[in-house]
Formats: sequence, C-alpha cells, structure tokens
Amino acid sequence: QVQLVESGGGLVQPGGSLTLSCAASGRSFSISFMGWYRQAPGKERELVARITSGGIKNYADSVKGRFTISRDNAKNTVYLQMNSLKPDDTAVYYCNQFVRTFGLEYDYWGQGTQVTVSS
Repeated sequence: QVQLVESGGGLVQPGGSLTLSCAASGRSFSISFMGWYRQAPGKERELVARITSGGIKNYADSVKGRFTISRDNAKNTVYLQMNSLKPDDTAVYYCNQFVRTFGLEYDYWGQGTQVTVSS
C-alpha cells in the first residue's frame, strides 16, 4: 500500500513563495505519474500540476509561469515550487500518485496540506 505524506504548507503573504513536498512509500514511484491537486472551500478539486514518469510536465493555466513541479526518483519525492502566490491560490493541496502496471491502475492520495495566502 502506497502512502503519500505532504509537507510545506502554511500561511504566506501575497507575492510570497512556498515549496510543497510529497514523500511516497513503495517501489512504484519512478514509473508513476505524480500530481498536485487543490481544493478551495466550496469548489471542486482541480489539477494544479502533473509530471509523468518521463518528466513531462503540465500545469493549470492559472499557475503557469508561477508554479514548478519536479520529482526526485531517488528520494521518492515530488515537489511543487509556488512563487508569486495569490489569495486565489488558497486551498488544501493534495499529492496524487497514479500508476499503471500489469494492466491494473492504482490511484493514491495524500492527506492534504493547507496553503493560505493572505496579508
């Protein structure tokens, strides 16, 4: 069973930066798609950024140019560097691991970490 543990959330002023980390257990990290999602109060969960096992990245339009996703397969960790934060970025951020192996698909979620952007 894979466990994902997020860290790095907190309170930051508008224009500030935060880096989220997600450490994954298990042996499937390097072949997994890793993603960051977020959910603001009263809104649906949305994809923020995703990185494939081959390192291809995609981002939500709202964060392009401000956020950067990266991964370290040696550490089983995915990161989300968030710059120029805005109040609209306030949400609970969730780490996701998706892996397809031997014809089966597995989808795992972390417990979430709160990011609050406020002055």
